[in-house]
Amino acid sequence: MSRDKEDIRLTIERLVKELNYHSYRYYVLDSPVISDAEYDRLYRQLKELQEESGYVPPDSPTLRVGAPPLDKFEKIRHTEPMLSLDNAFSFDEVREFDKRMRKLLGTDAEIEYTVEPKYDGLAIELTYREGMLERASTRGDGYEGEDVTRNIRTIKAIPLKIEGTAVPAEIDIRGEVYMDIEEFEKLNRQREREGKSLFANPRNAAAGSVRQLDPAITSARKLHLACYGVGTVKGIRFKSQSEFIHWLDEARFPTPANMEVSRGTENIVGIIREIEGRRNSLPFETDGAVLKVNDFRLQEKLGVKTREPRWAIAYKFPAHQGTTRIRDIRGSVGRTGVITPYAVFEPVRIGGVTVSRSTLHNWDEIDRKDIKIGDTVVVERAGDVIPHVVAVVKEKRTGKERPFPVPEICPACGSKVVREEGEVAARCVSLHCPVQITEKIIHFASRGGMDIEGLGEKNVELLYSRGLIKHFEDIYKLKKSDLVDLPRFADKSAQNLIDAIERSKDATLSKFLFAIGILHVGEYAAKLLAKNFRKIEDLYHVKKEQIEGIRQMGEKIAASVSAFFDDEKNIRTLKSLRSLGLKIANPDYISGREEERPFEGLTFVITGTLPKPRKEVENLIETNGGHAPSAVSASTDYLVSGKEPGSKLRKAQELGVKVISYRDLMEMIEKKTANPRLF
Repeated sequence: MSRDKEDIRLTIERLVKELNYHSYRYYVLDSPVISDAEYDRLYRQLKELQEESGYVPPDSPTLRVGAPPLDKFEKIRHTEPMLSLDNAFSFDEVREFDKRMRKLLGTDAEIEYTVEPKYDGLAIELTYREGMLERASTRGDGYEGEDVTRNIRTIKAIPLKIEGTAVPAEIDIRGEVYMDIEEFEKLNRQREREGKSLFANPRNAAAGSVRQLDPAITSARKLHLACYGVGTVKGIRFKSQSEFIHWLDEARFPTPANMEVSRGTENIVGIIREIEGRRNSLPFETDGAVLKVNDFRLQEKLGVKTREPRWAIAYKFPAHQGTTRIRDIRGSVGRTGVITPYAVFEPVRIGGVTVSRSTLHNWDEIDRKDIKIGDTVVVERAGDVIPHVVAVVKEKRTGKERPFPVPEICPACGSKVVREEGEVAARCVSLHCPVQITEKIIHFASRGGMDIEGLGEKNVELLYSRGLIKHFEDIYKLKKSDLVDLPRFADKSAQNLIDAIERSKDATLSKFLFAIGILHVGEYAAKLLAKNFRKIEDLYHVKKEQIEGIRQMGEKIAASVSAFFDDEKNIRTLKSLRSLGLKIANPDYISGREEERPFEGLTFVITGTLPKPRKEVENLIETNGGHAPSAVSASTDYLVSGKEPGSKLRKAQELGVKVISYRDLMEMIEKKTANPRLF
C-alpha cells in the first residue's frame, strides 16, 4: 500500500472515531462539544475520503443509512430467551416479592435491588461479536424475533463498535427502543398534515418505525434506546446488574435514567414513588418501575419460571385516566367481516397523549357498561397504551343520550349484517364488501398464501382503486398492458408482477386453503385439511361432523369450514379460479396411509442446535403426522433437545415432558413407532 493510501486510511479511521464520539456526546449524553455545522463538515470529509479510497470501516457513521428496502424480515432465534416480567400493582405486592426472594434464597438478610423506570417501547436485542454490531432483533415471542439490524443501525445512539472499555468476544445486550413524547407529537402532526393515520402512542410509533421494511423511514424518525439487560456473554464476567450498567456506560451505550441501587423494601418503595412523582416530567413514556435482584449469582440461583425470571418484577403505575363525552359510536369492518364498534370522543389529554377514539370491543361490552352516544365517560389508557372506556358517569346523563344498536347493514358496503346465535361478533356477509375485498386479496397474495411478490398492500389498493381487481379471480385476468401506465409501475416491474402471478398458479392445497381466508383457518388448520382431503373438490359441501372427526380440529373451525364450502357463491369462485389456470397439487395428503404416520396426534417441541436445520426437522415431524409448535406446554409430548438447549429444557423438565435426542427422533421415524426404547 502506498504512503498516500495509508495516510487516507488512517485519516478515515481517525474521522470515524471522532464522529462516533461526537454522536455519543450528542445522542446519549445530550452534551455536544461541537456545533452541528462542524459535525457536518467532518462527516462530508469522511464520506469524500471513503468514496475516493473505497475503504469504509464497519463502524463508519456513513453506514447507518442508505440500505435498500427489504421484502420481509427474516426470523432470528435468541440464544437465550428474552423473558417478560411479572407485574405488581400495589406496594404490598412489592413487599411480598421481597419476602418471596428471601424465602427462596433461605436468608433473613436484606437483598440488594436495582430500581429503574420501565420504558414503554419495543424490546430489542443487540448482538456484538469481537466488539462489532453483528445483528439486532425484536423480542418476538421471547424465543424468536425479527432481524431488524439495518433499521437499528440508523439509530445514532447505538454504537456500531464497542469502545472505551473491555470488549467481550460475544455479548447480547437487551434494551428498549422508544420515542420521546415531544418527537411523537411532532410526528403525528406531520402525519395529520399528510392525511395519514395517526399513531396511538409513542410505543406504537417506535415499534412501527423499527419494523419498517425501508430503513430510510426508520432513519427519518428520531428513536432512542435504553439498555438494561444482558443475554449471552462470552469473554467477560459481570457480578451484578449495577456492574453491567456501569460497563454499558463506559462502552458508550445509553442506559436507564436514574437507576438506583438500594436495600430494604421501604427504601425500594420510596424510590418507586419518586419515579412515579417524576413520571409526567420525564421526556419519555413510562408505565412503571422495574425491580431486579442486583447480584447475578443470586439471580442464577433464583432461576426463571415459564416465561418470567423469578428475580425481577415490574411495578405498574396506576393507569392514566380522563373524563370526556362520546360524540358518536361507529363501526369498523375487518378482513373477516367482523364489525367492531368504536367511540369517537371529544379529544381529551391522558398521560401526555391526546385521545379522540377508542374501541368498544363488541356489543356485549356496550350493553354491559350501558354505553350510549352522548354519555360522559371515564377513559383509561391501560398500561399507558390502549385507551378504553372504564365506566359511564351516569350522574351526568341529561336524557338526550341514545343507544347504538347492532347495525343491520354494513357501514362499508350497505350489505346485510348477521350475528350468529351465541356469537358476540356481528359480521358483514357480502363477498364484495370493499373493506373485506382489499384485505382478503392482500391476504390471498401474501407469502403464507399464494406468495405473489409485488402484490402487497399498496399495489392491491392501487389496482382496486383503478377497478382492475375486485376479487381473487381478477388477479389472474391482469395483463401487462393494465399495469405499465400505473404509478410505481414501469415495463420491468409490470412484467415482474405478471410473472409472479403466473408462478402462483402452481399452488399446494394447504397454501391455497390458507390463502382464500376461511374464518378460523390458519396455516396449521389448512395443513390438517390438506392431509385429510385429496383435492379441493372433496371439500365441496363437506359436513361439519366430517371436519370434527379430524384430530385437533375443533367445533368452531369445523363449522366455519363447512359453512364456507356449503356456499354456492364460494364454490363458483373456486371453480372460476381453477378455470383461470390454477393447478392445485396436494403433497400433504396422507389419508389411507396411517401406518406411515407414527406421530399422529403427538406434539414435539425443539430446543438447541440439531444436526439438521430446525425447519427441516419440523417438516419431518409434520410429515409423520405430528405437530411442531415453538413453545413447551402441558400438552407437549416430546422435547427434542440438541446442543446448548435453552429454557425450554428446564420448562419441559418442570412439566414432566419426555426429553429425547435428535437420534431418538430418527429412530422413532425409522421404526414407525411413537414409543421407542429411549436411553
